[in-house]
Amino acid sequence: MTLYDDSTARDFDSDAVTVSEPSAGSSEGDTPSTHNSLSETAETPHSDQKPAMSSTATEDKPVASASAEEKPAAAADDFASALETFTTEAEEAVSEDRVIKGTVLKLTDKHVVVDIGAKSEGMLPLSEVLDHEGKARFQPGDEIDVMRDKGEAEEGYINLSHQKAQRLRAWDDIEAAYNEKKPIKAVVIDRIKGGLTVDIAGARAFLPGSQVDLRPIRNLDGMKGTTIEVAVIKLNKKRGNIVVSRKQLLEEEQNEKKSKTLEHLDEGAVLTGVVKNLTEYGAFVDMGGIDGLLHITDMSWGRLTHPRDLVNVGDQIQVKVLKFDKDKQRVSLGFKQLTPDPWLDAEHRYPVGAHVSGRVISVTDYGAFVELEQGIEGLVHVSEMTWSKRMKHPSKLVNVGDEVECVVLNVNPTERRISLGMRQLATNPWDSLHEKFPVGQQVEGRVRNLTDFGAFIEIEDGIDGLVHVSNLSWTKRVKHPSEVLKKGDRVKAVVLAIEPDKRRLSLGVKQLQPDVWETFFQQHHIGDVVHGKVLRVATFGAFVEIAEGVEGLCHNSEAVDGNGQQVHLEPGVEHDFKIIKMNPEEKKVGLSIRAVGEEASRSEVEAYKHPVSSSSTSSTIGELISWKRAGGENN
Repeated sequence: MTLYDDSTARDFDSDAVTVSEPSAGSSEGDTPSTHNSLSETAETPHSDQKPAMSSTATEDKPVASASAEEKPAAAADDFASALETFTTEAEEAVSEDRVIKGTVLKLTDKHVVVDIGAKSEGMLPLSEVLDHEGKARFQPGDEIDVMRDKGEAEEGYINLSHQKAQRLRAWDDIEAAYNEKKPIKAVVIDRIKGGLTVDIAGARAFLPGSQVDLRPIRNLDGMKGTTIEVAVIKLNKKRGNIVVSRKQLLEEEQNEKKSKTLEHLDEGAVLTGVVKNLTEYGAFVDMGGIDGLLHITDMSWGRLTHPRDLVNVGDQIQVKVLKFDKDKQRVSLGFKQLTPDPWLDAEHRYPVGAHVSGRVISVTDYGAFVELEQGIEGLVHVSEMTWSKRMKHPSKLVNVGDEVECVVLNVNPTERRISLGMRQLATNPWDSLHEKFPVGQQVEGRVRNLTDFGAFIEIEDGIDGLVHVSNLSWTKRVKHPSEVLKKGDRVKAVVLAIEPDKRRLSLGVKQLQPDVWETFFQQHHIGDVVHGKVLRVATFGAFVEIAEGVEGLCHNSEAVDGNGQQVHLEPGVEHDFKIIKMNPEEKKVGLSIRAVGEEASRSEVEAYKHPVSSSSTSSTIGELISWKRAGGENN
């Protein structure tokens, strides 16, 4: 087997002793010529040549010829030895802690096979050459930096690591950034437990979750593939551990911005900031290293349900510094303060009685708020929405978003209030009620509601009249209107009084019946004796029915018989009473039993003083005595 070519042989021959070849015209046995040549050389030796050399060469000619024949075999042995040494050195190079270049041969589902010029091919995990999208960064034929790695490899392969090689290549830059405290760029590779894995020029480093940002980030997966600047905060070259922080750089940047911002941060200053966060009560604005709170009440002169109605995260806005606490580093900001307060001239722009239009922005139990312009709202109270008293809720008339017409009723710039009315745009039915339903006219309606003090009767749409409990009956003492009426009944009544300003209409039902009191007062006078029945007893006296529907009061001081004895009055007991008081206006009648006895005594005395005849006199006295006894027994 030929292990080398002519050139290789010549290279090896150049190191051997020089021997002259015979000329073309000489025979192989022309030893003398050769000898002569050597002799001539020996005769003119150089200063560094030994004379004995020529004789030795001449004498040893056969030996010299034998060495020339053995040269090809020796050269082959030397090349094989050199090839073995080269291969051994390549394997030793892989085993050392240094980077070598290899060529990618193929990719499997788990490994990358690499030719590193050794007897065996190398193999490294496929995961070391995948990008953040899961695609391989090398293909067959590409050069790749690798290092020998510890661990067991598949049989016939050398265990390699591309990541280790990258880390060693990038180590100088990382070490310089660590020593000089300079930022370095990194690419987020994956999310792991406790943080992120980042790539720094081929070296993998750990970015703890607490060091990703100034505030905790919930979705770390969203950072995959992004390029960020980090600071190397921990380095262990022996173990190959690298820990980085992005938060440290952000804090340094924030502190630098904060110092510049504080130079211009004064109350009243107008600055530009970026909205960082939104809450229910306001927005936090980054003023450059320091955050300020823009409260929802300082965002707009108008009404806002949420800060997002005006701004969004990331918006760049101008704000005014309202208050700055240097000790606590708290800043209160305002946005609406950059524009004039619309309430300053609201009284002139919205005079009382003016017709205005606006949009309903809120509906409550007591009314609806109408926005006349940004920052100016008016309240339409429920009582000013319609002339009818029956409306249960404002939502029955208006809804949020409706455009409505109103009349300005009152303006109070100090309290920032405007009272509006909607019913004023319609005709007030109470203004013409006197003409339609004059006092004394009979009307008919439906009972809509019953209360303890009376019944409400609707005589037309939106017009209710009250029948007081005292106007339900002449003869009955009604304690509750439900004793006489039911909800939904249609009844007739008489108009008693109308108060348009108070929207009151008084009705009466008993007025449709004859007034028994009026009749009683026409037929009776003070001093008349009437027969009555006790209805009920009170602590001060007894109420006595002296006619149908007519009651009188007999006070305890008047319930005394002719002998001065107290008469015990009980419900259902009947007596004769004398009318001692009458008040038609108040419909009151005062009764007395005492007066009845006194009247009988006077009659008896008068009869005794002026007798007509003995027979008549005795008869009269006897009758009086009998009447008196009879009265005493009844008492």
